[in-house]
Amino acid sequence: MRRLCTAAALALMLAYAGTAFAIDSYRYLHVSIETPWMIFLFLLVAVFVPFILMVALMWRRPKHKPNDE
Repeated sequence: MRRLCTAAALALMLAYAGTAFAIDSYRYLHVSIETPWMIFLFLLVAVFVPFILMVALMWRRPKHKPNDE
């Protein structure tokens, strides 16, 4: 039974091997003139969003003062 399952799994992997080659093709690794801009925009968001969140939380915190009883 185990050999049958192994053979079936191997047959499925071989049947879909062409799809794996398409994923590794050149079109997914293509670098164009837009690539540096996409990297720049990603890093801009990744760096500045935490700072914007920090500033928003710093402005919001002083508004919540504890009640003196």
